[in-house]
Amino acid sequence: MSHTVTKRELVQRIADQTGQTKVLVRDVIQLFLDEVANELIAGNRLEFRKFGVFEVRNRPGRVAQNPKTLEKVIVPAKRVVKFKVGNVLKKRVEVGVAPAAPIDEVAPAPPTNQEPPQSGGFGGPSSY
Repeated sequence: MSHTVTKRELVQRIADQTGQTKVLVRDVIQLFLDEVANELIAGNRLEFRKFGVFEVRNRPGRVAQNPKTLEKVIVPAKRVVKFKVGNVLKKRVEVGVAPAAPIDEVAPAPPTNQEPPQSGGFGGPSSY
């Protein structure tokens, strides 16, 4: 069963793996999150190859209906953040592959031609 992972837990894991202080790791993660938020607020698209794409989409206003009272309600236009998962992450989630395990070793694709298989760069956490 899955559980919610907090920023604090990620900070601890990364600090343990890198030997950096938790304060430094926390500050870097927070700076990264702030920059992602700033780009989305500006309406920019963020693409992290093999991981996914964050983008802002505009939803038009519409008229909705309250299901209990059947009263018509005006829903204003708004901007929403969408995330589209990348192919590498999608495959890893589907087969339950941890980031350090190359996906080609866990679920190899059947060969479709005579060319040798190419490495997909699935070596570790920084491969996204």
